Amino acid sequence: EVHLVESGGGLVQPGKSLRLSCVASGYTSGYYYMAWFRQAPGKVREGVAAISRSRIGVGWYADSVEGRFTISRDNDKTVNLQMNSLNPEDTAVYYCAATNGPRLGGIAPLDRKEYTYWGQGTQVTVSS
Repeated sequence: EVHLVESGGGLVQPGKSLRLSCVASGYTSGYYYMAWFRQAPGKVREGVAAISRSRIGVGWYADSVEGRFTISRDNDKTVNLQMNSLNPEDTAVYYCAATNGPRLGGIAPLDRKEYTYWGQGTQVTVSS
């Protein structure tokens, strides 16, 4: 059985930083694609950042977080999201996602439909 467990959420003031982590279990070969999504109240879940096993140190980012957030992997089962210069618009529940690969032709890395496995989410609140 697959489990993704997020940690690191909380309340932070605007301009500050927060680091999220996600540890996956249940698939011995590890996950080829891992990503972070977020969902604010009343909004659809959106892709924030994604990374694949083949793109070491290089991620895909939503325009709204480019230059502020950095995704990284410790190994095939752990993904982190370093969030800097946070603002109130970043307030949301953040979800870790994973899926297997590689896939012929690649995937749309920030499309939630591409991902099979999901964590339960961790709340991030940016407020003064």
